[in-house]
Amino acid sequence: MSSTKVDTLVIGAGPTGLGAAKRLHQLHSTGAASSSSSEPWLLIDSSDEAGGLASTDVTQEGFLFDVGGHVIFSHYAYFDDAIKEALPKDDDWFELQRVSYVRSKNVWVPYPYQNNISVLPVEDQCKAIDGMIDAAEERVRAKDPPQNFDEWIMRMMGKGIADLFMRPYNFKVWAYPTTAMQCKWLGERVAAPSLKLVVSNTLNKKVAGNWGPNATFKFPAHGGTGGIWKAVAKTLPQNKLQFQKKVVKVDAGEKKVHLQDGSTIEYQHLISTMGVDYLLENMIVPSADAALHKQMQAAAKEGLIYSSTHVIGIGIRGTLPPRIGDKCWLYFPEDDCPFYRATVFSNYSPNNCPQADVSLPTLQYADQSKGKPDSSARPGPYWSLMMEVSESTAKPVNYETLLQETIKGCVNTELCKPEDEIVSVYHRKFEPGYPTPSLGRDAALKDILPALCDKYGILSRGRFGSWKYEVGNQDHSFELGVEAVDRALYGSPEITLDSPDYVNGRINTERRLTFAK
Repeated sequence: MSSTKVDTLVIGAGPTGLGAAKRLHQLHSTGAASSSSSEPWLLIDSSDEAGGLASTDVTQEGFLFDVGGHVIFSHYAYFDDAIKEALPKDDDWFELQRVSYVRSKNVWVPYPYQNNISVLPVEDQCKAIDGMIDAAEERVRAKDPPQNFDEWIMRMMGKGIADLFMRPYNFKVWAYPTTAMQCKWLGERVAAPSLKLVVSNTLNKKVAGNWGPNATFKFPAHGGTGGIWKAVAKTLPQNKLQFQKKVVKVDAGEKKVHLQDGSTIEYQHLISTMGVDYLLENMIVPSADAALHKQMQAAAKEGLIYSSTHVIGIGIRGTLPPRIGDKCWLYFPEDDCPFYRATVFSNYSPNNCPQADVSLPTLQYADQSKGKPDSSARPGPYWSLMMEVSESTAKPVNYETLLQETIKGCVNTELCKPEDEIVSVYHRKFEPGYPTPSLGRDAALKDILPALCDKYGILSRGRFGSWKYEVGNQDHSFELGVEAVDRALYGSPEITLDSPDYVNGRINTERRLTFAK
């Protein structure tokens, strides 16, 4: 079987791996990096194409569904440069205003929920404000920082909002109770409410404006989120991208990767975007390092937990109803549906659905008690919804019934009308789906990531490579790969990995993507 030698090997063609590849290509093509090998770098992936956990699937009827809720917003000039190079034309994109709500008490509460309780029933407004007053008093008395996510919620928002929204919603998202999660990951992801503003808005029956880093966002006109990463991959030398290459073993001592097809790749530096738990389970170390290896494996098993994600999509015949309007993504804390989030995916791009002149048969009514529909093929127009459901040992689901439970939930929450004609369905489980910011996560990563890097020259990075949800968006993931290259080649610090709050609080312009003419 074949054997290849490279200076830097990148495993995985998702955003992190492609970020690493872009940086390697930039440095070597401009002469900023030297090579001791005829192959300075190589990227491999087990899939057929680039995208990883930011890819897009297409149903046989022609509906597009991302593998989860993804939108483009950025903290990095380098990321912006790479995306603009890949999709440079104005008509490659739609620029969208986030229109987001929480479905609570049969009303749509503008996002973020904790700033907009003015639309709730008066009884729940009182519960929320009472809790916020108690929380403000607790913050004055408290001497120690909150020890878990639940304590943070109670201290920042109080019992009313905790019980109405934060606890049930976060259990649906993470599939673990808030008491089992840390709170260091929060940063800009959860809005802490202003008591004065909430009371003023409630009395004046006003709602707060948009909040957060994704109040506006971009979405590709064609190909879904996966189309972005396919385009980025096309900007790289194609002979340095190898697909359908599954890693089965990493010999850390010999610095050699063994592939499923029997071939091997020797490397000097390894940037791995595989799950760090998978890496540790399939890593060979010298016998002298057996104890260290077992220690790292034990740390991963004890401290690194995750939830799986079910992505469920439905394509619907008809014009977009007024009740949906310009909504983008929607949150669901209550138990009248299994999903925690729904995205009106056809609002992101009209090309996420088949054209109106495409004729499709109706598979079922949204409410199956309406009987069996006429199955003859008829034209559109069409629109679509995409839902996400979490699963863990603490929150099991029934895969066989989940699709119909989800459609029923769409009717319960008025996303669908009972008579809506469903012409396409999609259901795919991703395991793992979310890296959980558990109480033991940071201690485990402290035992694992430095040892892999310092002892073996392996930089485990990415959504599950470095297991940090707070820097797990597409821009973060891409930059984790960029910074890993600079760490491997020059010993540079990795700011995104080590200082999430810092990078999330600014636009990072230290690196730019420029190529020699």
